[in-house]
Amino acid sequence: MDLWSLNVKNAGGSPCLLGSSFREVCGQSGRGSAAAKAAAAAAGSRVFEISAFKKRRPCHAPRPVPHRSLAVRALAKKNNGSNSSSPGNGDHSTPDSSDVNRSNDTASQKSNHKNPDWREFRANLFAREQAEKAESEAHNKDEGHHESKPLGIKWAHPIPVPETGCVLVATEKLDGVRTFERTVVLLLRSGTRHPQEGPFGVVINRPLNKKIKHMNPTNLDLATTFADCSLHFGGPLEASMFLLKSGEKAKLPGFEEVIPGLCFGARNNLDEAAALVKKGVLKPQDFRFFMGYAGWQFDQLREEIESDYWHVAACSSNLICGGSSSSSSGLWEEILQLMGGHYSELSRKPKQDM
Repeated sequence: MDLWSLNVKNAGGSPCLLGSSFREVCGQSGRGSAAAKAAAAAAGSRVFEISAFKKRRPCHAPRPVPHRSLAVRALAKKNNGSNSSSPGNGDHSTPDSSDVNRSNDTASQKSNHKNPDWREFRANLFAREQAEKAESEAHNKDEGHHESKPLGIKWAHPIPVPETGCVLVATEKLDGVRTFERTVVLLLRSGTRHPQEGPFGVVINRPLNKKIKHMNPTNLDLATTFADCSLHFGGPLEASMFLLKSGEKAKLPGFEEVIPGLCFGARNNLDEAAALVKKGVLKPQDFRFFMGYAGWQFDQLREEIESDYWHVAACSSNLICGGSSSSSSGLWEEILQLMGGHYSELSRKPKQDM
């Protein structure tokens, strides 16, 4: 496994960029001399690195308070056949860039046989069902006729089970859990019951208001081609990745499609991604880079959903891909409002005082 990691090191003892929710990995990248790091520490400065690494295991956020242990188990997946939360040699649920490349053999082949508009078709059926329900209720109350509204470019509706490309919307039960409070997680893969193939995704509404160039990257492509790309907090587990908007273009070899018009990549996809930009196929603005990710075991995520820690929803590509980095911070409220009903009411509730 060969992923890229954007390591945030604090050489002077002051708080790191992401605070206590992101693990400090000082000394793990192997980059830079000991003397240089000691000099930085003496000067009270911070050292930021983007480095390649092999076979990194997920980092784990601090243990949550006892009554929140269920939801925050997403921060640390179990070992095979073990109840321990520490990573083991058998845990390969970290997204592997070699798995991304298998999109040409498996995932992409399957998606080639699917109607790319099936999600929108389902959303239209859901909207029609809701309109008929409202019409029936209005008829029972002797109210006027309710006309159904056409599906807009931005839509969202609840679905019963998670699927690749859906979003997990944090409920009020996660208020007070700093890592996941009012987050929207885009599920890059829905996963299987295999212990090494659990579901994983990235938080898409936590912009860091930083660009890659601000982190002094050592990778040439990151330092040049993607220097002005925005950075987002993707989750508490260590291994970073990027999303790219492919739009109406044909499927891009080497990248796995999440929803129509949106793919994801990892460390060993950077060369291909940079080549597409240099050829003019894509623009740097089509990319979003994420520090970290969120991952679960299959039954783990299902248990959290059943315990009402997450609302599961399907959203339009425009809602997920559109807008700027700064506007993504309001995505939690926007999705809940588009879902309507009691979901819309939840979006207006103040945070629970924990």
